[in-house]
Amino acid sequence: MAGALDLAPRDLTTGRAGFIERAQSRGELFIEQPYELYSESNQRTWRRLYRALAGRWEKHAHPRFLDGVTRLALDPDRIPRLADINRFLEPLSGLVARAVSGYVPAYLFFDCLRRREFPTTITIRDGEWLDYLPEPDIFHDLAGHVPMHTDPAFADVLVRFGEAARTAARLARGGDCGQVESALKALARFFWFTIEFGLMRRPDGSGLCAYGSGLLSSAGEIVHALESPRVQRAPFQLEWVVNQGFEIDSLQPLLFVVDGFDRLEDEVRRLERWLRAGRLDNVAPGEPAVSREDLRSFLQAGSAGA
Repeated sequence: MAGALDLAPRDLTTGRAGFIERAQSRGELFIEQPYELYSESNQRTWRRLYRALAGRWEKHAHPRFLDGVTRLALDPDRIPRLADINRFLEPLSGLVARAVSGYVPAYLFFDCLRRREFPTTITIRDGEWLDYLPEPDIFHDLAGHVPMHTDPAFADVLVRFGEAARTAARLARGGDCGQVESALKALARFFWFTIEFGLMRRPDGSGLCAYGSGLLSSAGEIVHALESPRVQRAPFQLEWVVNQGFEIDSLQPLLFVVDGFDRLEDEVRRLERWLRAGRLDNVAPGEPAVSREDLRSFLQAGSAGA
């Protein structure tokens, strides 16, 4: 392995990393982070992203996120090593970041959360497109997601969401693909409007702040979410959320506000109850589309006795 890395070009840019292509061709999903393959261009992209976000975090991020940045000792100048991240993270919440070679099928991703593992992309976006993210990268995952993972209450929300996904997989035992597809659409919408693009009331009651990783890893999105008059910021309503489509390639026009992490965990538990009761068997059509791979991951988990 070391010899292969020595011969590989130093580049882990999303979409053109040879190391990732070779891992995928071998069917390797969970991998090691080949830190020596990060180029100076990759490191420069991290620095530029971090500097673009740091001031916006101070103004708009949830205080627990800011506390997490400090606890993880994130380096503004260098891409973190996952081993260092986990050394700080695991004692705080029991979660660990686990490197992956690319897309993780939906059920496996959610089940990793249930087992307190966070699938983490190791490539970084092209430096020419700092605020455009066609797919997750290491800045989105480590700087956007993981600081919130240091908080035990938030970590428990992720675990609870993984349990809800397991409940959804059990629906697959009846063989009704439409029912499972509807449940998966509801789960994706809930995750999008909370973990990825969630807003929350500040603990001191002074206004709103961001806790969702899609906001916290995009300099443009976080300002748009909290300052633009074109954004509708609605109180969180589960029935609305699971029936609300979204688009991934434009600034979000609608976001949902929860009162706190206790309320968020309550909503995840209610989501799971609705799954069991069949209330998510026929949610509204629309985005996101459910891929065959994601649907298959739930059907296979259900048939295997998830």
